[in-house]
Amino acid sequence: MTQTGAIDEQDGRVLSPPTGSGLTPRPRGKVSSLLLTVLTAEGHVSAEALLELDAATRRGLTASEDLLRDEDLQLSLHLLYLLHTGPADFVRGEWEWNPLLIGVRGRIEKSFETALRALAPFPEPLPNTGAELAQTLFSMTSEVAQPELATWAAKHASVDQLREFLIHKSIYTLREADPHSWAIPRLRGRAKAALVEIQADEYGGGRPERVHAEIFAQTLRGFGLDDRPDHYLDDVPAVTLASVNAMNLFGLNRRLRGAAIGHLAAFEMTSSIPNGLYSRAFSRNGFGRDVTWYFDEHVEADAVHEQIAAHDLAGGAADDEPGLIPDILFGAAACLRLDDITGSRMLAAWSTGASSLRAGVRSL
Repeated sequence: MTQTGAIDEQDGRVLSPPTGSGLTPRPRGKVSSLLLTVLTAEGHVSAEALLELDAATRRGLTASEDLLRDEDLQLSLHLLYLLHTGPADFVRGEWEWNPLLIGVRGRIEKSFETALRALAPFPEPLPNTGAELAQTLFSMTSEVAQPELATWAAKHASVDQLREFLIHKSIYTLREADPHSWAIPRLRGRAKAALVEIQADEYGGGRPERVHAEIFAQTLRGFGLDDRPDHYLDDVPAVTLASVNAMNLFGLNRRLRGAAIGHLAAFEMTSSIPNGLYSRAFSRNGFGRDVTWYFDEHVEADAVHEQIAAHDLAGGAADDEPGLIPDILFGAAACLRLDDITGSRMLAAWSTGASSLRAGVRSL
């Protein structure tokens, strides 16, 4: 693979200019290796190389025993979504709408959606109205009102463990709200207005310094971490990527707009209490407002958002399009289940004194 830039003496990765996604990620298997070869190539990429990538993806999907934890395929899907969201300085050329890459993405997405539906069954019987759906969502999310990881972190997490927590969180939060925003033009009426209201808050209400992704970037800087998107991509495991990939899967596919609604609703409805606990964890370790502001902001904002998300976003969509109700519940269930898996993985590692990252913190 031909690349340019200075070499990082710590781990040998090629450094891009200090903007956007600064580091070219390491492949985690055949599919991501071939994909990165395509994306980072200087000049023409042959049709044979793209067909080889397609064939490797088919083989990888057939061989994968657990797609949610498949390092190679989850990284590949993340990189394919990155073409739509950016920035990614290591990508050479314009690949966003290449038909073969869209086909590769679609193949991984099909298997990923199947895995998510098996992982996250939703309650039966189905609600029939927006009001009934809102009540169902409150019932689903009340079970995680006191999340185990956040409760443990508030009392026990060390500085090193909080650093790892921020690294996991950075993969999504430096682009916070973006995956759900794909759903805005796919809704109408009360649901669209509710989604825009929530997203406007996420984007700072017109004030750049209050954009939630920017506040989180300040948290990273206050902790001494790098605030460039995907800087820590090599350090996080497949399940962390799967949580972010699920958001983009729902947001980028119009037929899954119901799942995008449900995911955001569950995300907002389970955010306020944990963020208060995480703020307590950072404060207990001596960090000030430059680090805790992000978490404190979400305690207040998400307490309001959860009502809007349940009643107006999800409830409004259900009243306008009752056929979306199963997918709204699927999206909510997927959000809750993925959060449980990623949180349990971190807690299991930290409880035994181990690192929750793939190979410890290598990119600080």
